[in-house]
Amino acid sequence: MTKEIKNNDPYKLAGVDIEAGNTLVDKIKADVGKTQGPNVLGNIGGFAGMFKLDGSVNNPTLVACTDGVGTKVALAQENNKLETVGQDLVAMCVNDLITCGAQPLFFLDYFATSALDVDQAALIIKSIAAACKSSGCALLGGETAEMPGHYIGKNFDLAGFSVGIVDEQKIINGSAISSGDAIIGIESSGPHSNGYSLIRKILSESSAPQNEIAAMIDLVLKPTTLYPKLINQLLKKIKINGMAHITGGGITENIPRILPDGLSLDIFKDSWIFPKVFQWLQEQGDISNDDMYRIFNCGVGMTLIVDQSIKEQAIENIKSQGYEAFHLGNVHGRDSGNSVTYL
Repeated sequence: MTKEIKNNDPYKLAGVDIEAGNTLVDKIKADVGKTQGPNVLGNIGGFAGMFKLDGSVNNPTLVACTDGVGTKVALAQENNKLETVGQDLVAMCVNDLITCGAQPLFFLDYFATSALDVDQAALIIKSIAAACKSSGCALLGGETAEMPGHYIGKNFDLAGFSVGIVDEQKIINGSAISSGDAIIGIESSGPHSNGYSLIRKILSESSAPQNEIAAMIDLVLKPTTLYPKLINQLLKKIKINGMAHITGGGITENIPRILPDGLSLDIFKDSWIFPKVFQWLQEQGDISNDDMYRIFNCGVGMTLIVDQSIKEQAIENIKSQGYEAFHLGNVHGRDSGNSVTYL
């Protein structure tokens, strides 16, 4: 008796669709290719990405960052608004990278899911590619993994990795900061990609009308602002003594990370207005001012520290590029360590 031969793919039966992965690669090639210049060797589909340094930096130092989008992914998925989470992923990496004065060179993504939805993945990677192009870096490669049983239902997660370059003599590490320097705040687009476990809790427990909650969901899902082009233009015009990307830990914890010992901050609470989305979250969540400053960026996505004599020039340069900016505070010498005082 002849044994019946089944054409079923055993790996597909286990929940992993190899053909879907191949289809995704074909679908994203054009978007990825738009980010790649002459420094990228080869093309998508190989085992590794290659990027040729061209000697444009005198004393090249490579800078690397990695990050994710956190539970903003879950909120975006729950509301079927995935068009911009790719930008969130890129921004959380390249915005960290540029704080030392580096130019992003390339980016890689890691997309892990329970079962690959080709159209959904292509939408996200299209957003990643667009954000890379806007940041002046190549989408060099990435990895897509199907992990049924580990990710449940249609869950997925994103991670990103970025590498940049800076002249060793031009590294900005905060060592040039001194007492009397001015802190410049640059606007955020919203919570960016931090505090979303609390945001989701507030949204789920809110007794506000549904149309109000829907409007807030749109606001908190605004994509993270990309700062590399702005900062690179500023570096050609003004001297920046230090930079801090306001992420988890908010204003309270991020700016002190770049201060030399013995320096502290005075932050002027009246120098900017909490955007509507943060006012709503504070009210609905019954959150103190101290906790708001420690959890969220509160409308301040990036900060620069400059000599007091050029603070107005810095603010005008930032505004000329389409961003709101303000004199957020000053640096002072104190014996109490790198503390932050809100005045």
